[in-house]
Amino acid sequence: MSKTQNSKQSLAPSPLERAGERPNTLGELKITGYQSKSIKDELRDNLIQKIKNKETTFEGVHGYENTVIPELERAILSRHNINLLGLRGQAKTRLARLMLNLLDEFIPFVEGSEINDDPFNPISRYAKELINEKGDDTPISWLHRSERFAEKLATPDVTVADIIGDVDPIKAANLKLSYADDRVIHYGMIPRANRCIFVINELPDLQARIQVALFNILQEGDIQIRGFKLRLPLDIQFMFTANPEDYTNRGSIVTPLKDRIGSQILTHYPIDVETAKQITQQEAKLVENQKANVIVPDLARDLLEQIVFEARKSDYIDAKSGVSARLSITALENLMSTAERRALVSGDAKTTVRLSDFVGIIPAITGKVELVYEGEQEGAAVVAYNLIGEAVKSIFPKLFPKIEKLQKQTDESPYDDLVSWFFNEKDGFELLDDINDAEYKNLLDAIAPLTDLLNKYQPNTQKQDQYFVKEFILWSLVEFKLLSKKRFSEGLQFKDPYGSFISGI
Repeated sequence: MSKTQNSKQSLAPSPLERAGERPNTLGELKITGYQSKSIKDELRDNLIQKIKNKETTFEGVHGYENTVIPELERAILSRHNINLLGLRGQAKTRLARLMLNLLDEFIPFVEGSEINDDPFNPISRYAKELINEKGDDTPISWLHRSERFAEKLATPDVTVADIIGDVDPIKAANLKLSYADDRVIHYGMIPRANRCIFVINELPDLQARIQVALFNILQEGDIQIRGFKLRLPLDIQFMFTANPEDYTNRGSIVTPLKDRIGSQILTHYPIDVETAKQITQQEAKLVENQKANVIVPDLARDLLEQIVFEARKSDYIDAKSGVSARLSITALENLMSTAERRALVSGDAKTTVRLSDFVGIIPAITGKVELVYEGEQEGAAVVAYNLIGEAVKSIFPKLFPKIEKLQKQTDESPYDDLVSWFFNEKDGFELLDDINDAEYKNLLDAIAPLTDLLNKYQPNTQKQDQYFVKEFILWSLVEFKLLSKKRFSEGLQFKDPYGSFISGI
């Protein structure tokens, strides 16, 4: 069938298929030669086809090509229920949602069924009675793959009635049935997700007694509701997500439930800056005007990602809590907005991001990290500001000659002329936050040794990026103690750290 993509056998197309229509009754469906298939087999078969065709199985997920995705593919081929275990911001929920792309485009179900009954393998009383009554005239409907996804965030208020079901007294009254009749049951989220992908996010946060209610569904295939034991062989692909921190802090996955989950796959953060940049660029929600009017130098993008890498290894930040990929995404949005606001204030139609604009990303950092005791003592804003400095310090030796910590005073350094320039500039050098681009460029161009360094060691720098790199050099020399930097309300001041002492000022 050209539109259903469900039948895998090589039968001659029926008149309905040739007409491009989907069957509307059970009899018409039989004519097509359609064969039922469990959701796990459906995912498996479609994955096999994608792999054979060299297609990307999980579009838009970067950095997992050789780690998480192969493990996920193996779990699907094994027809397992899956638990994605990893720190926050590691695309666990995104991976679960992308599983939809491995489903058939449409599947048939008995029209009016609450639990998407397969016309050839009905499991609910409603569907069985309807098929017995109408036979081949039983009406069927078609379920698109976009409707075959159910998701529940595990919160303390979740009940068994929410996810499994409960007796509905209103239904009993309307149908004039006793509570002993199974037709008075109101199905919960899981039975209604029959033949679908069902995701429970943050599984350890689900109360232990609720986790116990999943045992039979995962293993035996029956559900128990207030004394009713219904043999409902539900056909569901379960996906769970969990944070390893949760195993000791907020809750835990009970051992028998872990035993029933076929594959547990460990996720991770990007291992290199290039992958992290790709993710940030893809996920950042930027206005078209910002993209058109604010230029972001490549070095600025590298620096932004390096800040996140520095945060993940900082002694002031709780490593067990993790540093989400959302930090760099929101930081880029803040950085663009900081530059955009500055351009609006100064009257520039277009502008390029400056390193001093990175002060604007501090609110994006402070809300995304969990500080340890020492970090709390320092203060979130101070820790965030220091992360910018650490990132500058890490990238600088990749672009310019390394600054040795210990060297003789007689040894020559590529930075001697620049340091001497600041030594002679007794009042220091000020870069105000809101000056226009022309004035900003004139100020940096006035430091001749800065231009010499750039031309000597980074001669291929694009013209629009040159001033960012110049300011980057100044910040780097501060981090290596060759210059000092002071933040005041309107901007930054750079000075020789020893000039005032020697001159007696």
